[in-house]
Amino acid sequence: MSDASDAELVLRTRSGEVQTFGELVRRYQDSVFNVCYRLAGERREAEDLTQEAFLRAFRRLATYDESRPFGPWMRRLAANLSLNRLQRKTPTELPLEDEQEWAPGHAGEMPEPAAMQRERAAAVRRAIRDLPAHYRAVIELRHYQGMSYAEIAEALTMPLSDVKSHLYRARKQLAQALDPDV
Repeated sequence: MSDASDAELVLRTRSGEVQTFGELVRRYQDSVFNVCYRLAGERREAEDLTQEAFLRAFRRLATYDESRPFGPWMRRLAANLSLNRLQRKTPTELPLEDEQEWAPGHAGEMPEPAAMQRERAAAVRRAIRDLPAHYRAVIELRHYQGMSYAEIAEALTMPLSDVKSHLYRARKQLAQALDPDV
């Protein structure tokens, strides 16, 4: 089944082979979780959002246009779900658990540069977390999901000019947050 295209899997799911949707989940669960995690900022919340996104995708599979790529459609659904949830609650601190700790003899790293790098990464995560939800979404989709401006516009159902201006303003706010002298 893993050789089947996304469109084939969607068509088979629509025709009653519900278990084929599991292959789509396996293919996209990491990227969908990443979208949800970066927008929600909390692992458990992201896991719940990921599950809800796939449930919604399954229920709305009839609206999916199989001539288009499934991945962007799925990530857009996850991003919209996450943004809707964000509008109802305040953002939370991103955990630092996924950071690599420095240990003596670790890949030749010196403790000072490694510590500075961890501090900088934490500062960037805090600055992104503090952005308004619509700015956080475009930063996530562009810089962490690698989507083009056009794909972001489609995913967030906004004009391309808005995507560009949101990215510009988000980057400007990030620069100011990370270096107040800018």
